[in-house]
Amino acid sequence: MTGIEIAVGYVFAWVIRKSKRVAGRADGEVDRTLDTAMDRLHDLVSARLGEDPALRRLTEEAEAGADEPSDRTRRRVHDALEEAAEQDPGFAEALNHAVKELQGLSRQAGGTSAGDAGVAVGGNVEIRADRGSVAGWNVDLRDVTLGNPPPPGPHRG
Repeated sequence: MTGIEIAVGYVFAWVIRKSKRVAGRADGEVDRTLDTAMDRLHDLVSARLGEDPALRRLTEEAEAGADEPSDRTRRRVHDALEEAAEQDPGFAEALNHAVKELQGLSRQAGGTSAGDAGVAVGGNVEIRADRGSVAGWNVDLRDVTLGNPPPPGPHRG
């Protein structure tokens, strides 16, 4: 994952954090520092992209409650940032610095974050099932059948 892809995720997270903070700011120095760094990244990207339709769409999706931007919006913002970085080495350097700063602060703050229905892990995960059981990150039990299901193909009666 490139720094630009990471920046897109942080900009999206910035909008989500800001909209969830309307009710009150979180406590803790690390959280305030993280907010400040996210503000700096957002300001950097907003100043460079201005009223770019892709950035506007990213904001709309976050404000609408999406857990992450659509693939199309992510690609469009990525492309806009990539082009801006190619045209302006100073912007590219500032963007890279802002992303690295946020990555470091995220590790200090626990290193993980996820939306309402998401799961975030700050380390290794191993999921396994044995002896006819079911295991998964997120399992909808309506889709699970235990036992010995018939083999695929035409069923014999």
